[in-house]
Amino acid sequence: MAGPGFSQDLRQRQTQSLVLAPQLRQSLKILQVAALDLRSVIQEELQNNPTLEELPMEGTSLEQQSEERERDNLNRDGEGPNEAPSQSNEREQMDFSKEFEILTKLDEDWRDYMSNAGGAQPFTADDAEKRQHFFDSLVTETSLQEHLMRQAEMTDLSKPAMLAMQHLVGSLDDRGFLTQTASDVALQTGLALDIVQDALKTLKAFEPAGIGAKDLGECLVLQLQAKNRGDSLAARIVRDHFALLTRRRIPEIARKIGAHMDDVQEAIEEIGTLDPAPGRRFADDNNRVVVPDVTVEEDRGEWKIILNSDYIPRLRISNTYKEMIAKGALSKDERDYVRERMRSGKFLINSIEQRQQTIERITREIIKVQEEFFREGVSRLKPLTMTQIADAVGVHETTVSRAIANKFIKTPHGVFEFKFFFTPGYQADSGESVSNTSVKEMIDELVSLEDKSHPLSDQEIVAKLQEKGINIARRTVAKYREELGLLPSNLRRDYT
Repeated sequence: MAGPGFSQDLRQRQTQSLVLAPQLRQSLKILQVAALDLRSVIQEELQNNPTLEELPMEGTSLEQQSEERERDNLNRDGEGPNEAPSQSNEREQMDFSKEFEILTKLDEDWRDYMSNAGGAQPFTADDAEKRQHFFDSLVTETSLQEHLMRQAEMTDLSKPAMLAMQHLVGSLDDRGFLTQTASDVALQTGLALDIVQDALKTLKAFEPAGIGAKDLGECLVLQLQAKNRGDSLAARIVRDHFALLTRRRIPEIARKIGAHMDDVQEAIEEIGTLDPAPGRRFADDNNRVVVPDVTVEEDRGEWKIILNSDYIPRLRISNTYKEMIAKGALSKDERDYVRERMRSGKFLINSIEQRQQTIERITREIIKVQEEFFREGVSRLKPLTMTQIADAVGVHETTVSRAIANKFIKTPHGVFEFKFFFTPGYQADSGESVSNTSVKEMIDELVSLEDKSHPLSDQEIVAKLQEKGINIARRTVAKYREELGLLPSNLRRDYT
């Protein structure tokens, strides 16, 4: 049994951490937003916090900015020769360096306390799940996921089904299509297949209609069903004659379906009003300017990481308020308010610096794994998971997910989203790991070099890849070919 000192210390930590919840939200938001959007977030805090002031923007490095902040805040709490005796312990009270440590230790301390405190209600797995859900929900990765999970929370899904729903929603691409089957999700989560299938059925009923489809055909049928047109001629054409529809073989469709050509044409016009990518309405504006958050350049054989700080205001705590506290010219309420605002400002400054450091460390680890990509290009991309990077950097996987969200990296081969570097892959016969993206590029190259009068079938592409030591299923080749926008071999044939 732990002594009373332990209990009192934990309660104090618990109280501090509860007070920090809004600041933690702010810190996670700062970590997630791109450099171009970060300025507006910081400007909002500048307007609400009189103790913060912005320094002129200069092209200084992260290390230089950190050193300048140290100089700016040397007497940050009113310390100095004119400091009032009553403020002698101000530095200790205002030191914010332990707050992140408190947050990271919160779960461990809480568990210890609840297990050792006699007669206390035990901290159950359900409590842990709710706590983790709270932290994971502070910042969502995409608005599409948020939109769908809000709908899920309004259903009566069981806990296992909700877990399946989270994985399904996480597997959607920007169109709103599934990138994993129900069987894949069942294997990954250990959930029963029927539970995953029930969750998938629920997902397909969500708005916008068409979400959760495995391909374009199913997406269009789901939208027709949502309009009570599931038995219409348009739905029959999509379901039974999608290949002919994509080639606009109207007479052949009419003959096979036993309908008049005018009716088929009208049905096709109805299909044309449907959304082929319902998820994209939630995506960022694709026409906006992409500003890289990080630039990676080669400098005398070494890789140099340059963080984009052009859009990040340089902040410090105003000397005016430090002096007001030091002179003891404020009432208790005024002093408490200024201290609280200064603590908030310092947390913001610390969060910005931690954001930059985290992004830099993640970039450095990506370079270590993907160095062949940076030197040679996409064909050398290797499989990589967020768990690998999280372990190397020493942070939680969700931190990596948030840190790379909405961010871009400029490389010698172009500008890519950070998430581009995270991809599953295959083990070649040589023992070398090959990413899915590299395999897709190989397929694209094989098709581009094929004899157009005798185009490669999917099985022939499988054989070509096997010659390179990559064993892949024909259905996977077909899937990758479709994702690349390549037609089947019979439609690629040049009869001239």
